[in-house]
Amino acid sequence: MNERTEHAMNSIPEGGRQEIYDAVVIGGGAAGLSGALTLGRARRSVLVVDAGHPRNAPADGVHAYLGREGTPPGELLAAGRAEVRGYGGEFITAAATGAERDGGVFRVFLSDGSDLRARRLLVTTGVVDELPDVPGLADLWGSDVLHCPYCHGWEVRDRAIGILGTGPLAVHQALLWRQWSADVTLFVHTMDEPDEDQYEELAARGVSVVIGEVASLETRDGRLLGVRLASGTLIRRHVLAVATKMTAGAELLASLGLEPTDLEMAGAVIGSRIAADPTGATDVPGVWVAGNVTSPTDQVVAAAAAGVRAGAAINADLIAEETRRAVAERRAPFSAHLEREVCEVVLGDRRHGL
Repeated sequence: MNERTEHAMNSIPEGGRQEIYDAVVIGGGAAGLSGALTLGRARRSVLVVDAGHPRNAPADGVHAYLGREGTPPGELLAAGRAEVRGYGGEFITAAATGAERDGGVFRVFLSDGSDLRARRLLVTTGVVDELPDVPGLADLWGSDVLHCPYCHGWEVRDRAIGILGTGPLAVHQALLWRQWSADVTLFVHTMDEPDEDQYEELAARGVSVVIGEVASLETRDGRLLGVRLASGTLIRRHVLAVATKMTAGAELLASLGLEPTDLEMAGAVIGSRIAADPTGATDVPGVWVAGNVTSPTDQVVAAAAAGVRAGAAINADLIAEETRRAVAERRAPFSAHLEREVCEVVLGDRRHGL
């Protein structure tokens, strides 16, 4: 058992799991932990189910996160887990394989064969990055093969950067990365060749264009050496920027009737997402989403903020439910609440033996 699993399991109280949690959070990244922290501070019982495969694990650090700039992803998550535990949050290392509504609560089924019950669900299962099929590319993902200039641009500034053209957004991508380096080359690869206006824009910004399909990436000592074309030509590059297809990790949600929708940018489908309102509420009452599963292009800080919003919305929804029940109990004839009030009025201090 590794340290992560040990800590996760140790956060379950000795008496075992609760029968019903106020909320179960599925996914222990920035969005899930922020939601759990918000709910814990609201005095809610929370359990986080985390399979332990964060999207940004290969990255050297989290960037553009005020106060946390450059923090290694694992360190940020460890700090977040400790904070959630400080407010009574619990953890279990497992994958959630499905969920269903069971009366007024949800049952969540886990990969170890067990299940959990919760009044509300917050799903923060992120996305899966589907990489272009180029030999050698996957081995360098997160180090010399990158996708987001706002996440990694500063760290590779002024280096020789290549752009792998796989769709209509490649020209935009090349012009964007040009902000961080004067040495940018667009490899047309499988995209349509740029039109005259695009060629002019690229030329004006000093971006080189290479026609021909990329056959593989060449490495030396584990680092990118260059891009090998199908013609055999090797063009040296330090970094290759790619566009991944970002597929929502929504298998669990399908069991609740929630299916992902296409995510488009400039008319091109770049991935999928689970639709939700600004608080993260989905079309299924009681189910919220936050982070990349609903907003795949968000950076870590935005995912964390979305988790806070969803956590607050879930707490407000629980309060509304509890208030409705309290009013119904108060209005019900011969209710326990009414009986207590009558006793107080009729018996007064005598009820307490005074």
